[in-house]
Amino acid sequence: MSLFNRRLFCLSFAALAGCGFTPVYGPGGSAEGLRGRIDFATPADEEGAALVRRLEDRLGRTTTGDLKMTAEIRLKEAALGFLPDGELSRFNVDGQVDWELRDSAGRAVAAGQERSFTSYSATSTTVATTFAQRDARRRLMVILADRIIADLVSRDLS
Repeated sequence: MSLFNRRLFCLSFAALAGCGFTPVYGPGGSAEGLRGRIDFATPADEEGAALVRRLEDRLGRTTTGDLKMTAEIRLKEAALGFLPDGELSRFNVDGQVDWELRDSAGRAVAAGQERSFTSYSATSTTVATTFAQRDARRRLMVILADRIIADLVSRDLS
């Protein structure tokens, strides 16, 4: 890296600090007020457990939070690719999560809907295809949880 590029690189951090940038999870960040406050509804299935696990990883686990989140997950699978012999080779998994955050009095504080998709390949064995499907669904829950968190930190829920 040339000297000019190093200076430009260092100056970019100074410019970023001067624009009022604060880390979301750092002191004074918008997610700081949410950490450990949200109690997530008990998941009903594997996808719900993956969603809650990711939300708790990012926002912290609580036992007596003053906010309660519920989420309704809807998944739909569609065949995408076919082999020359007519066998299915690829699937799309479309997911939608309708979520709601309520305070201790039961009033809705925030709500939203997040959508995304992921794909997986079907193989010649049922076991491998089943594992690929489960992995795709877990990846989709991570994507949707991250979108829920992005929506939450953009709101002022202090």
